[in-house]
Formats: sequence, C-alpha cells, structure tokens
Amino acid sequence: MANRYVLPLETLRMTDVSSVGGKNASLGELISQLAASGVRVPGGFATTAQAFDDFLKHNQLDARIDAALAAVDVDDVGALAKAGTGIRALVEKASLQPELEKQIREDYARVVSNGTGNARGDEGVESPHQGGDPWSFAVRSSATAEDLPDASFAGQQETYLNIRGVDHILEAVKRVYASLYNDRAIAYRVHKGFSHSEVSISAGVQRMVRSDTGSAGVLFTMDTESGFRDVVFITASYGLGETVVQGSVNPDEFYVSKVCLAAGKPAILRRSLGTKALKLVFAPDARAGKSVAEVEVAEKDRDRFSLTD
Repeated sequence: MANRYVLPLETLRMTDVSSVGGKNASLGELISQLAASGVRVPGGFATTAQAFDDFLKHNQLDARIDAALAAVDVDDVGALAKAGTGIRALVEKASLQPELEKQIREDYARVVSNGTGNARGDEGVESPHQGGDPWSFAVRSSATAEDLPDASFAGQQETYLNIRGVDHILEAVKRVYASLYNDRAIAYRVHKGFSHSEVSISAGVQRMVRSDTGSAGVLFTMDTESGFRDVVFITASYGLGETVVQGSVNPDEFYVSKVCLAAGKPAILRRSLGTKALKLVFAPDARAGKSVAEVEVAEKDRDRFSLTD
C-alpha cells in the first residue's frame, strides 16, 4: 500500500505533531473541536513529514544537504547565505515524487468539489472568481519539531497566500520545503542544539478567507503582557492578517472582558488606534511569491478602527 503522504486537516489532532507539525495539528483540533460552538475554520489538507523525507530521498538530496550544512559556519553570515541559497535552489528545482503529487492532486480535487474542504459549510471563505478561476489557498509551513520552553519554530519558514490552481500549489509546496533551509532557520537550529535531520516539515494547504477585502488579525485568549486570563486581547488591521503576524503594520488593539461577555454586558475594556499604513491584498498572479500585493491604506481608513464594536 502506498504511503499516506497527504491527510485532511479535519482528521488531524495534537497527537499528530510529529507527522504534520504543530500548526497543522492545531488546525485539525480547531476544525474538529470547535465546530459545535459555531467557530468556522476553512478546511484543507497537510502533507506529512514522511512525504518530505521521501521527497529528499527521491531526489537524492538528503546526503548533499547534510554535507553542505555540516560544512557551514553559521556565524559566518556570508557562508551561511551561500549555503542556504544553494540548498534552497536544489529543493526548488527537484521534482515531487509521483505518489506525493498524485495525492496532492486528489485531495485538492476533494476540497474543491466539496466546496469547503470539510463536512461543514464555511461562510466567508473564498469563492471562485468571476470567469471560472479556481479557489484561493494558503500554503503554510509547519515544522515537526515540538516547541520547547527555550525553542520555538513558529515563523521561521515561509507562507504563501492566494495560491490558485493545483499546479501552483505543487510549486508552493516545494517552496515551503525549501524554506526549511532559510538562513535564519539553519542558524536557529544550530544555536538551539537541534540536528538538522531532527526537524522535518509539513505543508498545510488551506482554503482562504477574503480578509483582504476587510480586516484580519490575531486573537489571544489572555493578556500577553501580564498573563491575566479574564480578557481577550485582539490585534487587527486591514487586509490579510500576515501583516499583523509579521509585525509589518502598527495594528489596532482591543481588550475584551470575558466576564462581561459571559454576562451579556458591554465588554470592550480598552481600544487603541493603530496607524495601519499598509495592507496586503490578493494580486492577479496565482504563483507563490507573486500572489499578494502590499498597498497603502487610505488616510480616512487609517483614522478609524478596523473592527466595529
């Protein structure tokens, strides 16, 4: 029986971290556990760590990459950049093993034909553009090493947004694979004492919400500064949420009381207006690296909050 290289997001749980990484395992928990509470999470699928490992073997890259990494001094910025560039080029030029490509195409067809990617209707997710263009997907990295108190792998690899069409998704998956060898990721593993072969990568392919026409951001279920657990802390800005995640905009901030929410009373304790000078929106090009564009936010929109009460 062929290896199961691709798994639907809704089937994943936190016990799958070693196979699909923390990000994709968490998405599986969100989809399966929060649906009954009315929380809608767009569906999709994830490639496994085994798929990545077999991709390296299929292209005879594992030994070449190991040798290149063993020879590099990560404190030599020039040498690190040269080694990282060379390794990423090898990965991006390689071909996905036929079984992995087949399974990605099959799961893509399942998601598109289903309309949601899981068994529940997801309002607000991207629907096909005029003229029959395909759905939009995010292709995200999910490192399989577990985060530790002194080591976090979040944000080290790449994310590609508004990828349309299965051929472009296949290319984006390879670019996610290549991003395991970003200069910062290579150096981080060395400084934290991780063997490069200990850390694998999964690519999550998930339907997109059209937040580029509205607002997006990050919600924390506690105050991140003090650890106080009776508030929800929200940061939000216009467009795709990646600008907030990457810290490239000064977002609006909101503190909301859980106690007041539960009691059905006005709950916004404090709000701060951010400058929100830029936003990230969908671009016409469907290819990774060209599929989103950064645009300026109109002055009148900067001077109002990105979320209503």
